[in-house]
Amino acid sequence: MSHTALSAPQTSSPVLRRVRVKICGITCEADALAAIDAGADALGFNTWEGSKRYLDLEAARDWISSLPGFVSRVALCINTPRSQALRVAALPFVDAVQFHGDETREDCAAFAAGGRSFLRAVRLGSARDITGLDGWSTRQVLVDAAVAGAYGGTGTLVDKELVALALARFPRLSLTVAGGLEPGNVGELLRELRPYAVDVASGVEVAPGRKDSAKMRDFVQVVREL
Repeated sequence: MSHTALSAPQTSSPVLRRVRVKICGITCEADALAAIDAGADALGFNTWEGSKRYLDLEAARDWISSLPGFVSRVALCINTPRSQALRVAALPFVDAVQFHGDETREDCAAFAAGGRSFLRAVRLGSARDITGLDGWSTRQVLVDAAVAGAYGGTGTLVDKELVALALARFPRLSLTVAGGLEPGNVGELLRELRPYAVDVASGVEVAPGRKDSAKMRDFVQVVREL
């Protein structure tokens, strides 16, 4: 199935548009199926071996391939060589790549030239990080909390003022918000802001890399109610 990472019909009214949910750091089939049952629109699989949520895509090929086609499957790449990232993107069971490391604008432009769908994650530490948010050769941009030496999944809450500034400055981008979200605070974020999607990893876990089915259901339910 060919679609973008968090694809959805576009509407002219932000009130009618449904906020998408991506559950990231999936490491096993049971958690993937539980996330889908909870109502997730997309699942994230971390290919970086330095992550506590690392998943060997080749070893997981069979069960990822068997997941329902209506759920987007996103492979996270962190400082992955371009040739390797292109190989990941070409896997038939990967719908999009998410660059979550120190990739440059030139790296992203070269990848975009291949016609593959991708998201660019940007860590927001100050207003300077918002400058040029539309210059990553993709409309699919994920904004995350900035934590020194970390590439996401820290549980640190993203700065909502910076997110609001990004949303106001770049209304044409499909912004996904990540960073410290959980069932108890995602509702507050959505009452104040209306991003294209929200992304959660540690906020729905019982341990790094293992998800809590009840927390995933609660998270999605809060999003759907707003």
